Amino acid sequence: MLTGRKSAFIYHLIIWILKLWPREDHPKVQVVSFISRIMPYKKRELTVAKLLILWCALAQVSLFAQRSDVPRQPGSTKPDVAAPCGENPELESKRLFGVIPNYRTSPCLANYKPLTTKGKFKIATQDSFDRGTVILAAAFGGFGQLTNANPSFGQGASGYASYFGTSYADFVIGDFMTEAIYPSLLHQDPRYFRKATGTGKSRFGYAVGQIFWTHNDSGTTGFNYSEVIGNATAVAISNAYYPDNRDVKDASLRLVQQLGVDAASNILKEFWPEISKHLPGGKKH
Repeated sequence: MLTGRKSAFIYHLIIWILKLWPREDHPKVQVVSFISRIMPYKKRELTVAKLLILWCALAQVSLFAQRSDVPRQPGSTKPDVAAPCGENPELESKRLFGVIPNYRTSPCLANYKPLTTKGKFKIATQDSFDRGTVILAAAFGGFGQLTNANPSFGQGASGYASYFGTSYADFVIGDFMTEAIYPSLLHQDPRYFRKATGTGKSRFGYAVGQIFWTHNDSGTTGFNYSEVIGNATAVAISNAYYPDNRDVKDASLRLVQQLGVDAASNILKEFWPEISKHLPGGKKH
């Protein structure tokens, strides 16, 4: 679903987030800094994305251990998961930086209620047809044409129309696969539930970990099949409208890149209350 023109987005977003880290000697900052010094530009983008995916898997070990220590109610097989919930989900900012759609973020897991199938399709529809999605598709399309990511599309107005159309299709198909269709079939919750408490390291690990571990409609947790299989399906469909780079290697690369983008998106959602305070206006959400 994502081509090389979008791997730059992953790289620069991660770099920007890590610049907010208070300690320059932190291992994550040192690793990315080292990659920036020794690797060519295009290779470093992909390497950072791969490292983020690897960290997602490692984060699951830590999250699983933390969950096993959570107190359980008598007679219950589910851990009591509670986070501060002084915020109303309806008051969540619907766009990060005024552009990136943010319809599926919930401030906590307290008083959890599963989404209906209609609710899941509503979120996918809101994300897909938000003006921010159109703006992002236009930006990615322009960057793709600038870098000649798909030579068969050509240049000029017709070429840009192809870049924009395929970029927007990527967003829409990916949103519906990961937020509506597979979550409905597999009874999983597509929302991101903010941790909000703990150290920056634990919250960062929690955010990237949600790519592979999610909440089921029953209230339990499990592997995030909707995210992984949904994006894999979207990548397979994208082969129909991307005439270049259709082999297994490129498809696998696009899947890794998409998971990296979604992980970066989760990080933004987790830390958005803190990030937004440093923006003009100092909004809390």
